[in-house]
Amino acid sequence: SSGINAEYGESFVSCKEKAGVGRLIRHLAAAGIPMCIATGSSSEDFELKTRNHQELLRQMEFTVKSDDPEVRHGKPNPDIFLVAMGRFREPPASPECCLVFEDAPNGVEAARAAGMRCVMVPDPRLEDLPKSDVILKSLEEFNPTEFGLPAFD
Repeated sequence: SSGINAEYGESFVSCKEKAGVGRLIRHLAAAGIPMCIATGSSSEDFELKTRNHQELLRQMEFTVKSDDPEVRHGKPNPDIFLVAMGRFREPPASPECCLVFEDAPNGVEAARAAGMRCVMVPDPRLEDLPKSDVILKSLEEFNPTEFGLPAFD
């Protein structure tokens, strides 16, 4: 029903920035590290979720969403990450050169299937966590130097 959809949309629009996200994105952007978003959300849901986060979104080279015609299979298949890797102005030499940040088990599985390294920041209610390179409570705990990235100032 439209009431449910309107309520769902409202919760998307009021979507809060997760702790440490802004600091990390601004840091990587200042260091010239190319970034993108590869999301399981549709274009419509993504637009709602990111409406209040345009400043951070502008730091991304591009976004690949689940309804992109090149993404044949959703997560946990690696398609979305492999499509994203190929779209960078200067594509990475190999999947191992990519670092994925994920909050969902299917996303971690997709990143690993793509051969990419993955940092998981799961919902605290998740009990069964997949194998990831690193699992953090918050991106505030992320240490970029562990992945060969410039240290925070």
